Amino acid sequence: MAPSYTSESKILIIGSGVVGAALADELTQRGAKHVTVVDQGPLYETGGSSSHAPGFVFQINPSKAMSELAQRTLDKLDQLDPGGEDDWLLKRVGGIELAFTDDQMRELKRRHGFAQSWGVESELIDAERVEELWPAIDTTDLIGALHTPHDAVVHSVRSVTAQAQRAIEHGATFHGHTQVVDLVTDSGAVTGAKVIDALTGEHERILDADIVVAAGGIWGPTIGTWLGKNMPMQPIEHGFGFSHPMDEFQDAATDEACNFPMIRHQGAGIYFRQQGKALAIGAYEHRPLEVRQDELASAAAADQTGRQPSVHDFTWDEFSPTWDEIQRVYPSVAEAGLDEARSFNGIFSFTPDGGPLLGPSNTVDGVWIAQAVWVTASAGVAQVVADWITTGEPGIDTAALDIARFDTRLLSPEFSRQKGLESYDEVYDIRHPRAASAKLRRLRTSPFYFHQQLAGAHFVEASGWERPLWLEENRRVLEEANLTFPKIPAWDTSEFSPIAVAEAWATRNRVAMYDMTSLARYRVEGPDASALLERLTTNKVSKAPGAVTFSLMLDAAGGIFSDITVTRVSEDEYLIGANSHRDLIHLKNHVRKDEHVSISDISPGTCCIGLWGPHARELLGQLTDEDISHEGFGYFKAKHLYIAAVPVLALRVSYVGELGWELYTTADHGARLWEEIYAAGTQYGLVIGGRLAFNALRLEKGFRSYGADMTSEHRPHQAGLGFAVSKTKTGYLGYERVAEQSANDKRMVSLTSDFPFGAPNPGSPVLNAAEQLIGYTASSDFGYTIGKTITFAWVDSEYAAPETDVIIKHFDRSVPATVALDPLYDPEGHKMRR
Repeated sequence: MAPSYTSESKILIIGSGVVGAALADELTQRGAKHVTVVDQGPLYETGGSSSHAPGFVFQINPSKAMSELAQRTLDKLDQLDPGGEDDWLLKRVGGIELAFTDDQMRELKRRHGFAQSWGVESELIDAERVEELWPAIDTTDLIGALHTPHDAVVHSVRSVTAQAQRAIEHGATFHGHTQVVDLVTDSGAVTGAKVIDALTGEHERILDADIVVAAGGIWGPTIGTWLGKNMPMQPIEHGFGFSHPMDEFQDAATDEACNFPMIRHQGAGIYFRQQGKALAIGAYEHRPLEVRQDELASAAAADQTGRQPSVHDFTWDEFSPTWDEIQRVYPSVAEAGLDEARSFNGIFSFTPDGGPLLGPSNTVDGVWIAQAVWVTASAGVAQVVADWITTGEPGIDTAALDIARFDTRLLSPEFSRQKGLESYDEVYDIRHPRAASAKLRRLRTSPFYFHQQLAGAHFVEASGWERPLWLEENRRVLEEANLTFPKIPAWDTSEFSPIAVAEAWATRNRVAMYDMTSLARYRVEGPDASALLERLTTNKVSKAPGAVTFSLMLDAAGGIFSDITVTRVSEDEYLIGANSHRDLIHLKNHVRKDEHVSISDISPGTCCIGLWGPHARELLGQLTDEDISHEGFGYFKAKHLYIAAVPVLALRVSYVGELGWELYTTADHGARLWEEIYAAGTQYGLVIGGRLAFNALRLEKGFRSYGADMTSEHRPHQAGLGFAVSKTKTGYLGYERVAEQSANDKRMVSLTSDFPFGAPNPGSPVLNAAEQLIGYTASSDFGYTIGKTITFAWVDSEYAAPETDVIIKHFDRSVPATVALDPLYDPEGHKMRR
């Protein structure tokens, strides 16, 4: 890790847009004395995305973290806003999202649920109310709308200026027309940046720095080259049109006046608002228009032409469908006409998953990333990154924000390009939580992929891996076992098949094999491996070789950073079953300079089969001479075996609650291992299971999934994971704070319900009998064995007792649910341990 921050640290911020200026302000507010901000453009309208951003801030997001960032942004700008008609920073004009079809209205009901869960005021309204709020909108075909009265329009340039000026008052220094051309490093750590005069290309010099923050917006891919890795972001043009002056806006006091709510028409990929005497219209319906770094104008060229680098020519052909639709929704715009001379294509950044890129660099110590951030989250992001730099604690769950979430081996330029273009294309799409990416598929496949294809696998993608959700060949099991499943609504048929019922049933009653190759696997070895792992885990893991331990890794604040399975393979070697690339970076970042530890990601060269079910031991016994009895191979133990002549590391663990093993081998042996197990399993009714069945089975057993169920916002005891924290071990990361009360007093519980409408969406509100908000949902699925829908939910502690009745809001329906005692299936764990 980089040297620890002190108030005397020299901090250099690259970029003076909405993020860079806000970050300088936040750092100086926290006592940083030496903050320098450089930008290749003029201050403070620098020419990046911030200089032309329309400033729409809608606070509702499926992501709790992203919603909080938006709320933080508006709250901060409220405090800074001078409130004058000519110099306002934001206007809380509210927002309206329109629905012209049943599917769009259903989506607004879902978003209304997110708003309730995350504390954003909203209401579902009818066409008459829309007319009251903005009479010029044609509501003839409108089904309904979602109104968020406290959403806001932000004037981005004024916001940049206000935050920069306050930072300067507290000691920060800003330099315009100063272009960073490279970083200066020593022994893998940053020591400064090489800069030139952006207008002349002359006067090369070094700015010393202990910490450098990349907040360069659409120039992020160039910054990535200085770090030795591709920055996973793609700049893309976005059509933005203006009408000629309109009669209804003639009383506008200024060119920036906005006196009506912002509008989003997601069904057509359109947003619009009043801007002075004109209607400003954004278009997401056109094809993604990628922009290479060499297509961005230089600061010198921008100075000569007077045109911002982030603005390209307006493309009428791309915008025309939007213009046709806006005339239908807002008829008076037709008479005014489109002002093509004023319209333009603005450039914004898009990442593979749509989220920002935050956190410390994985490649150069002392470099921090604050990239791909829109105005919506800008000031909130600055607060998080400032806390992260100065205290080591971001103060918010960063699992979906941290740049370390991306496996660097995936980050080819083509990956960033294709996935970024897809993110743009889906900005306004209605997407089910299970929806799969369609771009760059088959990047990573296990040795079992071909066999799964033959079995009719339906694949989705996760971290580049192809993973089957279900397999068509198991449809026969539905008929053989006379299994039925209630009809579910269209929304829940996305990436779903009732075949999952058969696969879950077969796992519970016969035996099933699951491809577990996509789970991250790390080898930690060396004489100091035990010392490292004991410092980072809540359970004692340095047991005798052959021991398997479930443990947590915490952050410094005592929150759950990840959950891992630790197998001691030998005296100096461990196998770690982890969640994501963040875990690998976390492990590597905590190796001390004098320690002899090697950490490697062995996922690509290995594979894993999960073999579980009542007949698992009988099946495996056909293929090995080793003692695999309970007495000879106990639960949470590991052994090296030969299975059908294949060398295997077998772990006696089960995530589905049945007898069985995880069987690891190298990729070259994978096909034989799969084929031999599959052939031997015929007599036991073996099926190949998919992720849908797997997820339902783990819910029945009460097994949590990091990211989906618990995050760094939660303490182990809140998540029902107190058993993973040793009662005697001390001194590990987060130990001193793990017993503290977290910011919220919620507890994770299992709710059961007779859910007639599919499964609740993650983030759905949970209410008490008086219909007051008491929490929100996490994972949910139908429990095929117990015959009820199971929902993990975070609820206020007073509602966490078993048999407590609550209500789950699903779209606009109220569904009764009851707190159940975990686990719902085989509570004593006899089936796993026999």
